[in-house]
This record gives sequence, C-alpha cells and structure tokens, in this order.
Amino acid sequence: MITILLLSKFKWLLAGLKLMKFGSLFTMLLTIWVYSNFFGWPFAVGFVLLILVHEYGHLLAMRHQNIPTGAPVFIPFVGAVIAMKGRPRDAFVEAIVGIGGPALGGLGALGCLLAALASDSLFFYALASTGFLLNLFNMLPVSPLDGGRITGAISRWLWVAGYAVGIPLLLITGSPILGLILLLGLLTIWRTWKRPVQGYYSISRGRRMAIAAGYFGLLAALTLGMSLADLPLQQLSGTQAAALYSGALLPGLQELLAGKLPSNPWRVRQ
Repeated sequence: MITILLLSKFKWLLAGLKLMKFGSLFTMLLTIWVYSNFFGWPFAVGFVLLILVHEYGHLLAMRHQNIPTGAPVFIPFVGAVIAMKGRPRDAFVEAIVGIGGPALGGLGALGCLLAALASDSLFFYALASTGFLLNLFNMLPVSPLDGGRITGAISRWLWVAGYAVGIPLLLITGSPILGLILLLGLLTIWRTWKRPVQGYYSISRGRRMAIAAGYFGLLAALTLGMSLADLPLQQLSGTQAAALYSGALLPGLQELLAGKLPSNPWRVRQ
C-alpha cells in the first residue's frame, strides 16, 4: 500500500506529476476527494493525513541517512510514494528508512487514540484503528512493503513468512493491490537471488539484533494499539459503523446509542 519501491513501477505517472508546481498538494487533495466519495469528508481528511504522517517518517529517515528525497506523491487506493533520489548503502540503512514510516505513522494513530479518549469520540477511535491497521499492513514482511525492507536486514527467510500470511490474506480479501504487492515481492526475491549486490546484506550481528528488536517491538505496539482502538467499536452494527465512517456521528456514543459512554471507555456493551 504505502511503499517507496512502487516508485520504480510508476515512473511514467510520477514524471507527469513532477510537471505540476504543487504536485504533492494536488495529489493529496485529489486523494482526499476520491476517498470522500466512499467515507465522507471528515474520515477522508483524517485518513490521508495519517498517510502523510507515515510518509514523513520515511522522509525524515532518508534525510537522517543523507539520502536525497522528493516530496510525497499520493495515489488513491495505493497510498503514497516518495522519490528516493539515491540508494541505501546497505540493508541496515534500508531497514532504517523502512521502519521510519510505520514508527511515525504509529505515533499518528496513537494521537488519534488519545484524542478519542479525551473527547469520547467514536470517530477518533475509528480513525485510530484505521491508522494502526494501515501501519500494521505495511509491516507485512513482503517487499516492496516496509516490512519487506526491514526484515531483509534481519533474515531474508522472513520473506517466506510474509507470503505465508499474504497469500491467505489475498484469498480472503481478493484485494488487487495486495496481489500486485505479492507479485512485486516475487520480482524482488528473484532479483536478489539472480543479481545480488556484493556485501549489501553483510551487516553486523548487533545491527541485525537491533533491527529485529525494533521490528517486532513496533509490530507488538501497533497490534496493541489497534486492539485498544477496536474495543469501543465492537458494539456497532454494520449500519452504525457505516454512519460513523461517513462522518455523520462525530460527537460519539451519545448520538449513536442514545446513551452515555461507560466510565471505562473500552468496556463493550452487551
């Protein structure tokens, strides 16, 4: 969904967007408009801002590693891409760039969760849940997703685990985007095996362990965050959830269930 490597697959599209003086802002507003037709304006704006926060995580990581970058370019139903105008020197640097997105994106989702707790707003719970899910999806260890970039510095055998999860997920969801990602991942595996870059994956044991701790720790934190954000949403019917995501029920449970929030905001009503 949110991936830097997709840039190489859509060069023709990005080349056209570069002709626009405000290409990044234009594509961001266009994506908000597209999503608003499905989710309503409030949720569309919040969702795209969460994508932006995720992308700025990559951007900051690349700048920290002295890799020149471009501005984010948004693509509806794909996410966003950042032009990486240089290559990471090794798998460790690539992992740092990869983990920057879901790390900062997770903080963005946490901000929505804190806003939900402060305001008793189911809208922010839904936005937080979506933000955590967005970043969790990107942690799937399949290149070109962030998880594939990160786990390459730990063990490339984790890419096999990514397909053990990704293929059943594809069969369940039927998502064409996920199907495309899995195909691109196979190309990455083939290229890595057929034309390996000398020394690219030769990083120290300490760095591998540090990346592993960061990856699995972030995975656990995102999973916990999504679980907490989901609890107040489990009491909603399909119709109520649709109304919530459309932005029709911003204040919270009062309008939704004609009652007050329980003293424990994560207690699910029977």
